Amino acid sequence: MASDRLEAALIFGVPGAGKGTQGEILARIPGFFHCSSGVIFRKMDPDSEDGQLVRDFSSRGELVPDDLTIRIWRNWIDAQRAIGSYLPRKHLLLLDGIPRTPEQCAILQEHIDVKSIVHLVCEYEEAMIERIRLRAMRENRPDDLNEEVTRRRFEVYRKETLPVLDCYPSDIISEVESNGMVAEVLADVLRHLVPVLKERVNARRVSPK
Repeated sequence: MASDRLEAALIFGVPGAGKGTQGEILARIPGFFHCSSGVIFRKMDPDSEDGQLVRDFSSRGELVPDDLTIRIWRNWIDAQRAIGSYLPRKHLLLLDGIPRTPEQCAILQEHIDVKSIVHLVCEYEEAMIERIRLRAMRENRPDDLNEEVTRRRFEVYRKETLPVLDCYPSDIISEVESNGMVAEVLADVLRHLVPVLKERVNARRVSPK
């Protein structure tokens, strides 16, 4: 039912655009709950069947299959709700790295109600590749140190992930230049997300149950 769908905003963009950085900052602001598929994947047990499958696809720069991605995401969300970390009435769900294909959009339609999409854009692909390389050294992500794999991820993004934007109304999509200072990008992101929070607060006042 529509009333059971989770209200969400997408933090969208090419690899290295700063989705994770913005999501981690926003997660510290009351009213937001950040969900990164990349973080979920990296924290999976590498010896589990699902963990091995995720690792196999990620190490080649390929997307994890849609059905597996959605199942892992749904299980994680349910676990966060069960322990009280994510409270749908209190938090706007910030999705980072999911959906990654139009097929995932269709599957997620029954689970989430997308209120806003912040599209982090950057003209300088080489700058983003360098950002990914530096992050890989800092955070011990060996796959991101492989430039061939990184460039493959960009190809996959353009072919399979960018069409996700066509699955949603253009009036909820906002472009934010991501090549500036983190604080500047954050200010622009909040300019688009705060109205969504306000709308949720006002809706609860009208319907407090």
